[in-house]
This record gives sequence, structure tokens and C-alpha cells, in this order.
Amino acid sequence: MSHRFVRSLLLGMTLCLVMVAPASAARIENPVAEFSGIDKITGRITRFDVYVNETVQYGALQVTPKACFSRDDTEAQKVDGFIEVDEITLDRKIRRIFTGWMFADSPGLNAVEHPIYDVWLTGCKQKSDVPPPASPTKPPAAAKP
Repeated sequence: MSHRFVRSLLLGMTLCLVMVAPASAARIENPVAEFSGIDKITGRITRFDVYVNETVQYGALQVTPKACFSRDDTEAQKVDGFIEVDEITLDRKIRRIFTGWMFADSPGLNAVEHPIYDVWLTGCKQKSDVPPPASPTKPPAAAKP
């Protein structure tokens, strides 16, 4: 092969990769994760908001989002969050039943499945009608002698 042909081939392959590779969308950190949960006994679906690093109890489950990301309006929405879910057992012990990423556009992929409750991430947002958790107050500083 000639040197010119190889150069043209490499240039063409590079252009194809640039055209095919998606531009990386900026991930937006959100302070609020939106969830849906179903009580399989009653069939009732509940929607609830949880602030990142806050724990909310849904039935026998405690749901704690650690991160919730979305994309800006110029990109296709891909909402994901890193979530921890604990179960309060009948003997009042807390047992971790899920730690991982949930994807709003694929709720069945990493949904929390429990004999009575299912929980899945539906979205992320900047604000909620639910008031934010009270910030912990710092203990008073020790007086200097």
C-alpha cells in the first residue's frame, strides 16, 4: 500500500470515529431524587422525593440516594442515581438489600425487588415541594480558657 493511501485511510477512520462518537453531555448534579414505589399487597403506587444523602422510609424499606444525575435540555435525558436501600426486618434489624446505580429510563434493570415493596428511580430535579432536611446543628465550640 502506498503511504498516501494509508494516510487517507487513517484520516477517513478518524473522521468516522468523530462522527459516530457521541459528544459527552454534561452531567447535572441534582439535590433531589424522584422515586416510585409499589406495595404489592394493596397495589398502591406511591411517588416520593428524597434529598441526596437523606433517608426516607417507604414501608419496610429505607431509601437513601447518594447521587442523582441528569443531562441538560440539549441532550436526550438519561437520569441515573446511586442508591442504597435497606430493609427493616421483622426482628428490627437493618439489612442492606441494594447498593448501586438505578437508571430512570430502564426501571426494570436495577429496581429494588422485595417480597412486598418495589422501588425505582423515576427522575432527578433541582427543587421539591418537600422541605429539605434540617441541617444538623454544630455543637457549641469549646470555650478557650
